[in-house]
Amino acid sequence: MTVLTPQQEELCRQSRWDFSDLRAIFINCTLKRSPEQSHTQGLADRSIEIMRRQGVTVDSVRAIDLDIATGVWPDMTEHGWDRDDWPALFEQVMAADILVLSSAIWLGEKTSVCTKVIERLYGNSHLLNADGQYAYYGRVGGCLITGNEDGVKHCAMNILYSLQHLGYVIPPQADAGWIGEAGPGPSYLDPGSGGPENDFTNRNTTFMTWNLLHMARMMKDAGGIPAHGNQRSAWDAGCRFDFANPDYR
Repeated sequence: MTVLTPQQEELCRQSRWDFSDLRAIFINCTLKRSPEQSHTQGLADRSIEIMRRQGVTVDSVRAIDLDIATGVWPDMTEHGWDRDDWPALFEQVMAADILVLSSAIWLGEKTSVCTKVIERLYGNSHLLNADGQYAYYGRVGGCLITGNEDGVKHCAMNILYSLQHLGYVIPPQADAGWIGEAGPGPSYLDPGSGGPENDFTNRNTTFMTWNLLHMARMMKDAGGIPAHGNQRSAWDAGCRFDFANPDYR
């Protein structure tokens, strides 16, 4: 079990909400295959532990351990690839109320694995839900970033924009991260890094986690985003909602 800070423990004890019907998936976009230690996973584990203590079912996936093809089609085996683990991962994504993408920083950017995951999410973004909205509507997204160079906010900006563009709801303070001193140095879980004890990182990780839980609770209770003015199926059928149809006479 991941050790929480005293403040995180107390917030878990004080919770008066029921999140037990929620499901979350954390996709770790580290460049390290299992079982190599992932510092990004170390930070994600804090958020995962808070959610699990609230009864949330959490799936944790290390994307690089899977054979995810490059491309923007739902199943790349239909486009020349011999294998593609994305369709199975996509089923987990669609079963979750909360998606958290976690990434290390390389050259100031999210990892290439994170870019691939977002591209594959985009490849499924044309799908619609039962109300004719884009399929990701009503789900909640966030991100966690680690590294020992600058770029936490830059990576978070890119990831959170991408998720909201696809249809995810982004609550306030939906990102957190840790970086050491600029240049070579200890990473998050290395002895003496100060990462797991960093109050700023622990605070933001805690806020992100609870904001994701609260927003997902609100979305679930409301039945998602109201289906008016945002239905692709209705638009394609000619409905223009509150806008008058143009007169072509």
